Amino acid sequence: MIVTDGFTGNIALKVAEGMGKLYSGFLAQTFRASFMARIGYLLGRGAFTKLRARVDPRRYNGGMFLGLSGVCVKSHGGIDAFGFANAVGVAVDLVAQGFNDRIGEELLRLAPAAPPTTIAV
Repeated sequence: MIVTDGFTGNIALKVAEGMGKLYSGFLAQTFRASFMARIGYLLGRGAFTKLRARVDPRRYNGGMFLGLSGVCVKSHGGIDAFGFANAVGVAVDLVAQGFNDRIGEELLRLAPAAPPTTIAV
């Protein structure tokens, strides 16, 4: 999990997506490089299928906006119906688990430990 502002978070997301595509392309090229590499792919195909499912960004779609009085989950702009449904599922889980209330309680618990802040005008 990364907690950041929107601009920095978007950069982190784009870097991660780009690296995933880059390595996926490298892997595909490697397995097409020779007959033995293709046989190696066939032998490991089940493992690669499991890995692909595990890192599928559609399964983990949705970033939470914090600091709001409600629940807001931002979905990736180019996502399909499966990914969007998962983002809706994230929002449902947040509401069901009382996520905003838990954040408020934790902030109240931490408030005495925080130094007072002043704003100079």
